[in-house]
Amino acid sequence: MDELIISVSGLRGIVGQSLTAEVAARYALAFAGALPPGPIVITRDGRSHGPMLAEAIAAALTAAGRPVLDAGPAATPTTGILVRAEQCVGGFQISASHNPPEYNGIKLFSAEGRVIPAEAGEAVRQRYLAGEAPAAPRGPGIGEEPATVETLHNTVTAHLMAIEDAVDVDLIRSKRFRVLLDANHGAGAVLGRPLLEVLGCEVTVLGAEPDGQFAHTPEPTAENLSSVLPKVTELGAAVGFCQDPDADRLALIDETGRYVGEEYTLALCVEHLLSRDPGPVVTNCSTSRMTQDIAERHAVAFHHSAVGEANVVNKMNEVQAIIGGEGNGGVIDPRIGPVRDSFIGMALTLEALATRDEPLSKLIDELPRYAIHKAKVTVTRDKIPAALDALAAHFTDAAADRTDGLRLDWQDEKKWLLVRASNTEPIVRIFCEAATAEEAKQVADEAASVMG
Repeated sequence: MDELIISVSGLRGIVGQSLTAEVAARYALAFAGALPPGPIVITRDGRSHGPMLAEAIAAALTAAGRPVLDAGPAATPTTGILVRAEQCVGGFQISASHNPPEYNGIKLFSAEGRVIPAEAGEAVRQRYLAGEAPAAPRGPGIGEEPATVETLHNTVTAHLMAIEDAVDVDLIRSKRFRVLLDANHGAGAVLGRPLLEVLGCEVTVLGAEPDGQFAHTPEPTAENLSSVLPKVTELGAAVGFCQDPDADRLALIDETGRYVGEEYTLALCVEHLLSRDPGPVVTNCSTSRMTQDIAERHAVAFHHSAVGEANVVNKMNEVQAIIGGEGNGGVIDPRIGPVRDSFIGMALTLEALATRDEPLSKLIDELPRYAIHKAKVTVTRDKIPAALDALAAHFTDAAADRTDGLRLDWQDEKKWLLVRASNTEPIVRIFCEAATAEEAKQVADEAASVMG
C-alpha cells in the first residue's frame, strides 16, 4: 500500500510516491519549528534515496535559520549519541528500518538523544497534518544570520568510547574472537567494524558499504539470513552478528550456524549483565517471557511497558532500570544511551562469551525457552473495545492488563496473550507465548474465535 504512515516517533513511505522531498521538508519543519535555538543533526541508514531526503531536510532547516550538522551514514543509536555529544536540540535519522528498499522514513530525536516520546510526537504529527509549521523562536543560531550545513567527519568516536567504558575490553581482546558481521549494506558497519576491531576480533564483514544495495531482505529473520548462516561455520566464527539497516536491532547466529534470533539477544545480554550488576529490568509487553524469568531468577524488579521504544525508555527512566529493550533484538543500555543499540548488544555478547569461556550455543541453551505464535484478525476500530472486553470475560483465569491493548497473563503456567489494535489497518494483532508452539497456537486461535 502506497500511503504515508505517520506515527508518534516519525514517518515512513515509498520514496517518490507517498514520501517525497517536499513531504520530508514539511515534516522536518513541523518538528524543528517547536525546538529551542541550537543545531540539529541529520543522519541516514545508507539507502540510496537517503542523500536526497537529507538534502531536502537540510535545505528546509537552513532556510528557516537552523544550523545543521550532516553526519552522513550512521546507525540510529549513533544519532542519539551525536545529538548529545554535539549539544544539538534535536536530530533526524533517515531510515525505514527493516522495510523493503523502496521505503524510507524519518525518526525524530529529542535533545536527550532519544526517540521522542509519544506526546511530543503526536504534537508534531498534528502540526504536519494541519499544514502548520510554528514560527521558529529567535535567538543565537536561529534567524540572526544565514544558517549553514556543517559536515561531521568523525561520527563514531563518542559512541565507541561509551561502549569501551561499559565492557571489559582487555578480557574480550584476550580471546581474539573470530566473528562475522552482516551489515547488509546498511549503516551498521560504519561503527561495527571499528568496534569489533577495537575489541580484538578477527572480523569478516558482509555488506560493509552503506549504499542500501541489500544482499537479502533487510529484516534479520531466519528466512532472510539463510545465505548468511553457513558462512559462520565456514569461517569458524564464534558468533554471527546480523543487523537491520539502521543497526538498532541485532540477531545472533551461534558457532554451529544456528539462527539464534532476536528474542535471545536481549535475554542473553540481560542474563550476563545481571550476573554481575543486579538492577531493575524493563521490556515491552510483546517481548518474550525469557527476560522476565531471568530477572526473577536474579531477584530483581521486572517491569513491562507499552510497545514502542519510547515507551520502554519512559519506563526505564521511571524505575531506574539498568537494562531494557524489545524482543526485536533491541538492547537499551542507559550507560550508552536511551536508544536500541546493536553495538552494545555485540559488546555484551562478546563479554559474556569471554567471561564464561563457553560457546554461544551453550549460553543460549541455558536460557529459558518458549514458543511465540502470532496472528491477526479483522476487527473494525469501533468494535475493538467490545472485542477486548469479550476476551477478558472469556479468559477469567488470567490476570488482565490494559497498558497496551489487552494482555492476559497466566503466571503459574508462564503463558501470556497480547491483543493490540493496528495503527494503520482495521485489524488486531495477536501474540501468544507458551511452553510449546502447539499451546501458543491453541490459545491464539481461541482468542481469534472469541473476537470473530
